[in-house]
Order: sequence, then C-alpha cells, then structure tokens
Amino acid sequence: MNEQKMAVLIDADNVPYSSIKEMLEEVAKTGTPTIKRIYADWTKPNANGWKGVLLENAITPIQQYSYTSGKNSSDSALIIDAMDILYSQQVDGFCIVSSDSDFTRLATRLRESGKKVMGIGEKKTPLPFITACDKFVYIEILKPKPIPSKTETKQKLNKKEKEPLPMNKVDVSLVNLLKKSVSDLADDTGWTFLGELGNFLQKKQRDFDPRNYGFQKLLPLIKSTDEFEIDIRETANKNTKHIFVKLRNE
Repeated sequence: MNEQKMAVLIDADNVPYSSIKEMLEEVAKTGTPTIKRIYADWTKPNANGWKGVLLENAITPIQQYSYTSGKNSSDSALIIDAMDILYSQQVDGFCIVSSDSDFTRLATRLRESGKKVMGIGEKKTPLPFITACDKFVYIEILKPKPIPSKTETKQKLNKKEKEPLPMNKVDVSLVNLLKKSVSDLADDTGWTFLGELGNFLQKKQRDFDPRNYGFQKLLPLIKSTDEFEIDIRETANKNTKHIFVKLRNE
C-alpha cells in the first residue's frame, strides 16, 4: 500500500518552534511529509528562534514581508501555496500547523477537493479551525517529558511529586461520548472493534485524542472509566490481536 504524501505548511507566527521535531513525528504517523514549508517575516527578531531548526528538519523558509501593521501577511502566502500544491496534485493530504482560525476556510476547501487535512496547534486554537480539519492535534500533548536522572527520581519518590496534570479530565461528558459511540457501532452481540471506535470518535470530535486525558492509547483510557468489558481475540497472525469493547451489563 502506498503511503500518503503530505504537505506540511507552518505558520511561524502562531506556533512555538520548540516542538517542531515532535510535530513532524506526529505528521509521519499519517504519511510522508514530502513538502515542508514555513512562513514568516524572517527579517523580524521574533523569527530568530525558528532559524536554528529549519536546516535540521529540512524545512523551506518562505519570506513574507509585513506590509501592514497588525496584519499577519504569512496567512495569505500559506493559503496561496496550499492552493498551488492542491492543483499540482503532488500530495494526498495537508498538515496546517497554526493556532489561527484564519485557515478555517482553507481547510474546508482542501477537504472539499478530497484531500485529508490534519491540523496541529495550541490549546487556544479556535473551534472552527479544529472542526474544519479531519484530525486536530494539540501541541501541548506532543512535548516530551524530560528523562529524570537517578538523583531526581529518588527525590521525586521521597517528595511524592505528582506528574503534570493532563489537559482534560475524564468526566461524565467523555464517558457518555464513549458509551454512545460504542453503542452506535456495536454488533448484534454488543461488541465494538476498538480500531473502528477510535476512527469514529475522531469523526465525531476532531480533536479527540487519548493523550488529551493523560493516556497514550485509547484502551487504557477506556479501562480507566470502568464502564466497559474488554475482549482480546487471537488472529491467524500470532503477533496481531483484535480488541473489542462492550458496555457493561449488556
């Protein structure tokens, strides 16, 4: 199966440069980033932080002068490039890295043309842009946790320090979303395939991600609610197992 080719277009004015490596690794889970461009007025001091990571990650900087005070001129350059790439048929999908709602219409237009659109931005990203994407990932959950030294580990154990809190809590709203989704997909016996459930949840809620709740995968998140039965089934391939979930007391 051919892997999807992705165009990664980064709005340098609206995302931090410190997580660029993690952003590109996230894109790589979806496809191969064959086009990587970043837009900014590189004559400005606030763009200096990006310059050190561009060569390291093979990102092409696009110069866009700010002709008008208070306006983000990088937006128009990114949008024009996205449409040029769309018509050139070079890629299968796009990743727009920004926390700016100005790209809402662009994401919608790209999806109308049959392209998959992934968004990456900060928690402050407006909802219209999030929902315009097929999938949206928050930068905050991509930041790697520092590996503690042996001394730091002992200090943490002695002080019983807590891990940083996740962005969202596992609350009644989330549990109801999981229950309703499992119920919608369940077969005649009440079981739902976990892989299908994950895709369905993201269609319902574009920014759904177990990492938002402090879990690396969907299964541990579901187990934490204590509302579902789990069935792990063997397949013909010994290295592959299918996981099914079911509402309790059904």
